[in-house]
Amino acid sequence: MSRVWLITGASSGFGRALAEAALAAGDTVVGAARRPEALAELAAAHPGRVDPVRLDVTDTAAIGPAVADLIARHGRIDVLVNNAGRTHVGAFEETTDAELRDLFDLHVFGPAALVRAVLPHLRAQRSGAVVQMSSMGGQMSFAGFSAYSGTKFALEGMSEGLADEVKEFGIKVLIVEPGAFRTSLFDTSRAGTSDDTGVYARVAETRAAVEGGHGSQPGDPAKAAALILAALNAEETPLHLPLGDDAVTAVLTQLDAVRGDIAAWEKRTRATDFG
Repeated sequence: MSRVWLITGASSGFGRALAEAALAAGDTVVGAARRPEALAELAAAHPGRVDPVRLDVTDTAAIGPAVADLIARHGRIDVLVNNAGRTHVGAFEETTDAELRDLFDLHVFGPAALVRAVLPHLRAQRSGAVVQMSSMGGQMSFAGFSAYSGTKFALEGMSEGLADEVKEFGIKVLIVEPGAFRTSLFDTSRAGTSDDTGVYARVAETRAAVEGGHGSQPGDPAKAAALILAALNAEETPLHLPLGDDAVTAVLTQLDAVRGDIAAWEKRTRATDFG
């Protein structure tokens, strides 16, 4: 049976690639975007199987009615993809409360509201999937990405708990952790940046890498989308899926570093119990 997908940020990047992959598999796509007109060409190419919807995921009050309308029109939902997002570069000290809250609204509170709205329908079906588009920055961080990674760490922690809660209902949770893929994430017209005080040289290096990296990232979004579909279709869907050579290397290196920290202090930390 064909599936109904709800994909946020569907007009470009991973969202567009996932929409195209789902359509190629014979499924129906509800493409949520702030500019749904950007999906007009895709909708024309797939009559009746692309439903462009205007939705800003930071407008959490609009999410419940949007999902209810989706269910009324399509009868079901099978896959929610929380993909809408943007990058942000700035030192921890330089990032303002407003910038941090805006990023959490986009990467945490919006996706959380969508999951809450969709879950009753997935539970009633006793099937379905939630795909959380995180980042290798959801497993590790470095200078300039403290705010961005903070949102992705939060999303991943919530999603790990979610996965344990919903597995008894036949619902899968897939956390996707891409490295550098050729999307608009590094487009300077869309990337968020905090004021640069000039104090942190390592942040300046990150800022320059982002500004100079747009259009030259090694990752192919179409190949990533195909792998995400394969992971969802697998009998044993992974909870975490790093994407790209750079992401796999970075995540494995981080896990080794964490293991090293634990091992170095293991004997003393184990001895902190009473008695």
